[in-house]
Amino acid sequence: MSFSSITKNEISRLSIDNRCCAIAEVAAIVRMNSTIQISGMKRISLKFVTENAAVARRIFTLLKMLYKTDVEVMVRRNRQLKKNNNYLIVVPNGNMTKKILKDIGFITDEKDSDYVVAYRAPKVLVKNRCCKRAYIRGAFLGGGSISDPEKSYHLEFVTNNEEHSDDLLEIINSFNLNAKVVIRKENHVVYLKEGEQIVDVLNIIGAHQSLLKFEDVRVFKDVRNNINRLVNCETANLSKTIDASIRQVENIEYIDNKIGIDKLSVNLQEIARLRLENRDASLKELGAMLKSPVSKSGVNHRFRRIEKIAEDLKRKEK
Repeated sequence: MSFSSITKNEISRLSIDNRCCAIAEVAAIVRMNSTIQISGMKRISLKFVTENAAVARRIFTLLKMLYKTDVEVMVRRNRQLKKNNNYLIVVPNGNMTKKILKDIGFITDEKDSDYVVAYRAPKVLVKNRCCKRAYIRGAFLGGGSISDPEKSYHLEFVTNNEEHSDDLLEIINSFNLNAKVVIRKENHVVYLKEGEQIVDVLNIIGAHQSLLKFEDVRVFKDVRNNINRLVNCETANLSKTIDASIRQVENIEYIDNKIGIDKLSVNLQEIARLRLENRDASLKELGAMLKSPVSKSGVNHRFRRIEKIAEDLKRKEK
């Protein structure tokens, strides 16, 4: 089961305490995932389709609780995928459908002729903070998804209306978040990519178990990444130490073969012999081994002098 499905299953089981929050949740689900069918004589019905059984139960429960009307539920096999069921939830009663859509501010009658559709989220439905949470929860149930945190951090809400995407963006960002909108295949996608902000959204919609799982993965990945960075850093430093040691030994041996180490100054003789005896030692370790210990930079300075002597000898040989 995907992380999205786990999250939707969790928030679909949340208790429905306030009527205002229930209406806000329905308002978001309708705008994200519903079909309004209008036939002759302005007969109208409301339909929802989902592959998630928990989401289907949530929609059914909300509608029954708010309106105590007949709600039909049908299960259909998805012929394309040949494995997932599609759950169809239908409010067949035209008068009740109109009441639902008017309650959520989705339609109004214009001079008793045509329906005027309003995709925008009515301010009155989300004036309370709890209702904003419910609206975001409904938007996630209707058209949201979240990536498996093991792979990437990405949470999105897909809506086909620009005005609604702007309103949803405003509602989400009212919680001090930084959601953004992008157009993808004629849909408007409200998304977040930062792990901390996705955690905040999960908290907002009440997905606390998913939040804990997400945080566990995120903390583990952060620790693993930090360890990898430290290992890479240590490996790079070790490689530098080995490369420098090889170059220093080559210079010392070249000088020894040409003029002899004894021709060097006392300080350079001491560091040269220590390097030949301790080829894996770092500059700091070599500095501590000297009769009169010097710093890492002091040791490095002596090796630069040895390198210059070797280069001068090579030039003379040419």
